[in-house]
Amino acid sequence: MFGYVRIRKPELKVKDYELYHGVYCGLCSELKKRHGLLGQITLTYDMTFLVLLLSSVYDISFQWSMERCIVHPAKKHLRLINQATGYAADINMLLSYYHFQDDSEDEKSKKAWLGTKLYQRKKKILEKQYQRQSVAINQSLSTLSQYEKEKESNIWKLAGCFGKLMQGIFDYRQDVFSKDLQTLGYHLGRFIYIMDAYDDYDEDQKKGCFNPFLNGNTEENFDHQVEEWLLDEISAAATAYQKLPCVEYADILGNILYAGVWNRFDDIQRIKNKKNETQEEMT
Repeated sequence: MFGYVRIRKPELKVKDYELYHGVYCGLCSELKKRHGLLGQITLTYDMTFLVLLLSSVYDISFQWSMERCIVHPAKKHLRLINQATGYAADINMLLSYYHFQDDSEDEKSKKAWLGTKLYQRKKKILEKQYQRQSVAINQSLSTLSQYEKEKESNIWKLAGCFGKLMQGIFDYRQDVFSKDLQTLGYHLGRFIYIMDAYDDYDEDQKKGCFNPFLNGNTEENFDHQVEEWLLDEISAAATAYQKLPCVEYADILGNILYAGVWNRFDDIQRIKNKKNETQEEMT
């Protein structure tokens, strides 16, 4: 479900892209350092956003270095790491375990079952360190899984579960910034769920998989309605973001919230428009 909270590269300055890539590389490195290759393969752009956001809100400076890695062996690249990097790496591991657990129960996937076994030890250690976040993740995904088993078609019930999950992990220190961080996380989480359901619509329809939009979706303006819902959620997230003291990395964070999160939606629209044009040419 993750992968939607990323930059829009053409609209980002070169220096900002290099910094963003350095934070991404730092998160990759920290995942490997803390959790080995199992951690490294869970790397997501979404957690890179969280690192930048928390670093900006709490004015946490980065330790930087120039390093090579397996992916980029020929040339050294900027690598940026701080406390928020470690937090995001650990939370990413927790999310990965619960994701595998959910897939294992819902889809009887052997791959997901193996994932739960491989990540179980890490999960037990991290649960003790991040009890509050672990409870939020577990409860949210359990409720979401139950809704999906019941084939719940109310998109807001489903999206709200993922919103609460994100709300829990965005609340880094439970302090004066918690309210706005929670609100930002909640609406961004709802945005992600709606976008994911919209993205998977055609594939789920072909495979007969659950998708909340498949039940009762007969509206001719379906695409427009989804776009309106997404706009409402990202607007609410952006309003909360604007209340936070984000000065450092504001250009990157703004690029992600106001443009990057729409990358996949724009791709879907281009594919649909091209398909419609092809059908018109054939008639």
